[in-house]
Amino acid sequence: MKFPESWLREHVRTDASREELARRLTLSGLEVEEITQIGGELEGVVVAEILACEPHPDADRLQVCRVATGSGEVQIVCGAPNARPGLKAPLAMVGAELPGGLKIKPAKLRGIESSGMLCSAKELLIDADASGLLELSADAPVGEALARHLGLPDASFELKLTPNLAHCFSIRGVAFDVAASFGSTVQPFEIKPVAPSTQARVAIALDAGADCPRYCGRVIEGIEAGAATPAWIADRLRRSGVRPVSLLVDVTQYVMLELGQPMHAFDRDALEGPVGVRRARPGETLKLLDEREVTLDPHYLLVTDGDRPVALAGVMGGWDSRVTQATRNVFLESAHFAPDAIIGRARKLGMHTDASHRFERGVDPELPRRALERATALILAAAGGQAGPVVEATADEHLRAPQAVRLRRGRLARVLGITVDEAEVERILRALGMQVDATPDGWVVVPPSSRFDIAIEEDLVEEVARIHGYDRIPTSLPTGEIRVAAPGEGMVEEAAVRRQLAGRDYLEAINYAFVDPRWLADWGMEHGTVALANPLSSELAVMRPSLLPGLVATVRRNRARQAGRVRLFELGRSFSAASDAQAPVETRRVAAVACGPAVAEQWGEADREVDFFDLKGDLESLFALTATSALRFERADVEWLHPGRSARVLRDGRAVGWIGHLHPALAARLDLDGETVVFEVELDAVQSRAVARATPPSRYPSVRQDLAFVVPEAVSWQAMRDSLEQALGPLLREVVLFDRYVGKGLEPGTKSLAMGLILQDVSRTLAESDVEQARAAAITALTADHGAIIRG
Repeated sequence: MKFPESWLREHVRTDASREELARRLTLSGLEVEEITQIGGELEGVVVAEILACEPHPDADRLQVCRVATGSGEVQIVCGAPNARPGLKAPLAMVGAELPGGLKIKPAKLRGIESSGMLCSAKELLIDADASGLLELSADAPVGEALARHLGLPDASFELKLTPNLAHCFSIRGVAFDVAASFGSTVQPFEIKPVAPSTQARVAIALDAGADCPRYCGRVIEGIEAGAATPAWIADRLRRSGVRPVSLLVDVTQYVMLELGQPMHAFDRDALEGPVGVRRARPGETLKLLDEREVTLDPHYLLVTDGDRPVALAGVMGGWDSRVTQATRNVFLESAHFAPDAIIGRARKLGMHTDASHRFERGVDPELPRRALERATALILAAAGGQAGPVVEATADEHLRAPQAVRLRRGRLARVLGITVDEAEVERILRALGMQVDATPDGWVVVPPSSRFDIAIEEDLVEEVARIHGYDRIPTSLPTGEIRVAAPGEGMVEEAAVRRQLAGRDYLEAINYAFVDPRWLADWGMEHGTVALANPLSSELAVMRPSLLPGLVATVRRNRARQAGRVRLFELGRSFSAASDAQAPVETRRVAAVACGPAVAEQWGEADREVDFFDLKGDLESLFALTATSALRFERADVEWLHPGRSARVLRDGRAVGWIGHLHPALAARLDLDGETVVFEVELDAVQSRAVARATPPSRYPSVRQDLAFVVPEAVSWQAMRDSLEQALGPLLREVVLFDRYVGKGLEPGTKSLAMGLILQDVSRTLAESDVEQARAAAITALTADHGAIIRG
């Protein structure tokens, strides 16, 4: 919510300084995110009128203007496209210094003297518009100081509002909170009904039940096409961060900022009637004001003309019924749409509008008629015309009626930890527009219809706390005995996992648990996912089924910023849909990704790209924390991994994750150059470990036997190792693979693997016959199981 300070002070009188006002707003929960000074240092800038314009003799885009200053006439060379006779605009006189530090001096532009400068809003730091001169109202007194004419200096406050403070999305709403904070009162704001001067009307037919229990409309005929927005309205809109567009649009925006009621103006001549509200039908389409055509479903609410959609209710109007500079007859809409009918609809279409932002959080259902009368008066004053009667359709049974809430003195004191004077409690609640009746043990409070957030006793406690002042509640530590829970030996702490990966040269990343559905389609993970009912945006609409899409996206962003070597890991949760329609299944996981050189640039090791075995070593180091020897890698066919450079990770025979290179097709879709290697495993499998037990080393010497075998390329080392362990049993203490060879001297499709068998018995020294027998058993097992041929 953004607004000028001067506008707020019109509705609530306070002598507080700007700094104190900002401080109290923030302390009351209305966080002041930014204060922007408007129109400071305008000494020497006056209202001027252009009397005549002639083309510059030596420049096509410049004009030589004769300008009245109130104390005479001066000649100004100006390049603004909107400079014309009769225009009133700001003039910085010779000697003035503009807010940006520019000092105005007499000058010659292409040989023509210029005594001053006609200014745009941006040059005066009033607005960001630099497209032309700031156009002042026709009745602006020539020669008057610009600051006085525009009510400057001023400041623009920008509030960062939480969803429960929807009543503060208007000047009037903020005014009530300011009045309560400073012990002041909100200025009366009477809106007189506009008497109809014509019987022109459009019938209204509601068919939306609780989604739209109130809809007001009014026809205004014969307005002046192209009438200018009054300067005071345009100024307030600019200072509120809204760019003026046209009178009808600007008036609806102004009333929304002032009262909090979103409105919409239709071109009456584009409607046949009756105007209605209903749910959209499957596949129904509508072209919106931003010229997008959207396809809708029954979750969306429509405003219709007859049966034809003309607006997306509570979000945006339609293109075909929009008002233009040629509109002379208008139908004004002011309706109440229930939050449940609007929430999330704009985001689902990738949109965000001021109207949807307010309706999602709750707009006062008593506002529509008052807002309609206010907008009518402003339009008639600026553009003339004749107003018809207000037509209102109401479903009283669906209108939300404020419910009384009980507040107990004892409960208030217990929650806050302090005692607030009873008179102060009543003052705060009444200042916020609530009806308060005292009871023996507290109060019965009826909130105003605008306060959707007041439903239970704790809501009232919060109101008292934030207005009384959180800074006035002393800080105290809770008392009680705190038990220190010592971590068990059977669990590796998450901190140890993080330290291990950090020690392997990885950096930790933290990504959103929500991902873009398009990412999952690229990865082939779109099935069995959990979609959010109310996503923050269309790019964050699905709970992640894996950590890798987000982690690889982070790598891609880093690579795009010239990071040549990227190694990242993340600990987090993945989510999958439950088969029995229960709550989603959450799994804690740890994932890592690496790309670029295997080691940082140095002189001691040749440069090479990271590969499968680098990451396999990093993953094995994680499982080493659990002291498990039951870790296996098996060939896997995973859609998003390279079919020949990937594996399934198993612990104790159970699959716990994957490791491998990204599939080349996926890497191409993600625009990743070079090799990208990843792993993702269940965190529980990395953390679970058996309690360590001491085993005495054997007192007898070990014997090593080196063997080399030629085997088909398809035979994995894991399979050969399993055969050796099966054949040799406890005699085999360790087996080491120390060489792999392919090439000259071997048949195509084969490889040579050289290994060391380390043999040892715990009860005796091995005899030469034992070693020979073990050697023969190893050769027999590998020959029978894998067709291995021993190399001489």
